[in-house]
Amino acid sequence: MSDSNTSAFTNPSTFILQGIPGLETTYTWISIPFCTIYATAILGNITIMFIVKTEQTLHGPMYYFLCMLATIDLILCTSTLPKTLSIFWFNSREISFNACLAQMFFIHCFSAMESGILVAMAFDRYVAICDPLRHSTILTNRVVAKIGLAVGMRSAIFVLPYPLLTRQWLYCRTNIIPHLYCGHIAVVNLACTDTQLSSYYGLFVLFSVNGVDIIFIIVSYIHILRAIFRLPTKEARLKTFGTCSSHLCAISTLHIPDLIASLLRRFGHNMPLSFLILFANVYLVVPPMLHPIVYGVRTKQIRDRLLRLFTHKET
Repeated sequence: MSDSNTSAFTNPSTFILQGIPGLETTYTWISIPFCTIYATAILGNITIMFIVKTEQTLHGPMYYFLCMLATIDLILCTSTLPKTLSIFWFNSREISFNACLAQMFFIHCFSAMESGILVAMAFDRYVAICDPLRHSTILTNRVVAKIGLAVGMRSAIFVLPYPLLTRQWLYCRTNIIPHLYCGHIAVVNLACTDTQLSSYYGLFVLFSVNGVDIIFIIVSYIHILRAIFRLPTKEARLKTFGTCSSHLCAISTLHIPDLIASLLRRFGHNMPLSFLILFANVYLVVPPMLHPIVYGVRTKQIRDRLLRLFTHKET
């Protein structure tokens, strides 16, 4: 099959994922950390969900949100890493047009959901610290479920136009995607028609979803810090702030690499293409691996349950 086509066609039957140009001979070595990341993400997130499910003391809003985050992370890394590993191991670069659009939707939808759940967790910390007496009455199981549903619906509604718009463009330049997965802009750039609508809509989603989420998180933590600094003793302030440390680490693992990736896409024109592609994949799959590690290490209840689990097995 030819890798390119010079005549216009609305829906190409397949795309070709180019991989990482110039590093083809090192794919076996590159696959090792990617495979390790995937295995760690699966094991870590399933462990978190198992612990929360089996430990009655963890049946609370923060841990329900953590289970939602673990589920999202599992789906997010599974939407990209199996295909990435098949490219590294079997040179399986072809992906059908519909599968490409599906992958695009899952990547962007669950990335937005991940950001939304972190906002929900920030709200949980805000209520727990600023209005602790009403925490159990404000964040009931019903409210937590509604928040999770709202986050999912918001993400799906905002991201659904991505594949719908991408489907309508004419593709006549090439069907080679210079990437390891079907990102929105990477596919849209292959079209030979005016795709400004897709570009503008992508910016709209960026500001309406990620931008608004970051603002909500910042406002929440401004109120949280004000409440913490009003506490009478240093020990109380440190203990209260410690309840936010896992959430702050989770935010950092998601938004800092996302910010760096955005800057590299706009200003990293002199950077090697292989580095840009590698970083774009790393920042997408590393948070699903780090989130369960962060919460497992930083959250005492989960850490103690893990220790009891392994100690019981040894005995």
